[in-house]
Amino acid sequence: MADKPTLNRLFNHVHKELCTKLELARETLDHPTSKGTKSEDLWIELFRNYLPKRYDVHRAFVIDSKDVLSDQMDIVVHDRQFSPFVLNLNGEYFVPAESVYAVLEVRQTMNASNVEYAGQKIASVRKLHRTSLPIRHAGGEYPAKPPPHILGGLVTLDNEWNPPFGDSFHEAIAKVGGEGRLDIGCAAKHGGFEVKYTPNEPPAIAAERSKAALALFLLRFIARLQGMATVPCIDVLAYAANLQSEQ
Repeated sequence: MADKPTLNRLFNHVHKELCTKLELARETLDHPTSKGTKSEDLWIELFRNYLPKRYDVHRAFVIDSKDVLSDQMDIVVHDRQFSPFVLNLNGEYFVPAESVYAVLEVRQTMNASNVEYAGQKIASVRKLHRTSLPIRHAGGEYPAKPPPHILGGLVTLDNEWNPPFGDSFHEAIAKVGGEGRLDIGCAAKHGGFEVKYTPNEPPAIAAERSKAALALFLLRFIARLQGMATVPCIDVLAYAANLQSEQ
């Protein structure tokens, strides 16, 4: 009787399947927009298949109660249980800022320009205003929860640096600061990285090459999401204030 699949074999299968699909999309689609959209769709499918069902994943704009809109984000990981609305206008999704756990940029390869570009797009989300209300319960109410740090990341198929996570990579990550800083990422054919930030200290960048890069990235990404607990209670009336009443 054949050996039962081990965890390593299962994750390797997931890794090889996505890498094959991403390479096929890159090699067979000539139009850059079509190639990019297909790659985004494949990453979104991966997250939807393997993230816990409390999360949802869309290509989306993020909007706040002051009617400010982010750049369109390739991947928005957002709450699906407690957030009251996600708007769909002709296939374009609009997610309230309070419901967002993470945003990620999808590119074909990891390099300095794509790291910088990802940081700019991530910053467009983190700059948005987020409300938070006290949470009422049978014994009273919990105070309003401060909105958590929104995770930002970059996912690619390739990595242009040689070595993939050498000095040039570290310099590019460290250069993107403030609201655009990257927390996590993956170059599927090479490995992944995770960054921890401490005030007044240089970023602590942990990167490693791996044949199971996607598996390690997914597990670390889920662990970071778990550490965020639940999104704050959204003030829906703050959004309602932007709607004009009929006279």
